[in-house]
Amino acid sequence: VQLVESGGGLVQAGGSLRLSCAYSGRTFSIYAMGWFRQAPGKEREFVAAISWSSGASTYYADSVKGRFTISRDNAKNTIYLQMNSLKPEDTAVYFCARSSMFGNGARSAQEYNIWGQGTQVTVSS
Repeated sequence: VQLVESGGGLVQAGGSLRLSCAYSGRTFSIYAMGWFRQAPGKEREFVAAISWSSGASTYYADSVKGRFTISRDNAKNTIYLQMNSLKPEDTAVYFCARSSMFGNGARSAQEYNIWGQGTQVTVSS
């Protein structure tokens, strides 16, 4: 199984980006998924998570709640992170990751066992 992120780039503060994470494998829908980010000199932090199957349950870090939206398209084996009202403090490498089977999603990185390579998001002021 591999995860490949895309959609990062440079954007001005207040702008939007949509990240994608493509999952290679036949069992995508049974896994909870999540997004994390890591800024230079900082630890990796939780951004958002989505439950398995329809993704009826979603969770967000307080710092992105109301601005970011996580979603999934099981037909395309892809999860997305729509990021609006971006701030310079959102600048980081963003990673998608796979969590547990039939799970609701988790905030701890320890609950994720497969990670993508990351995509850089830079927000200029």
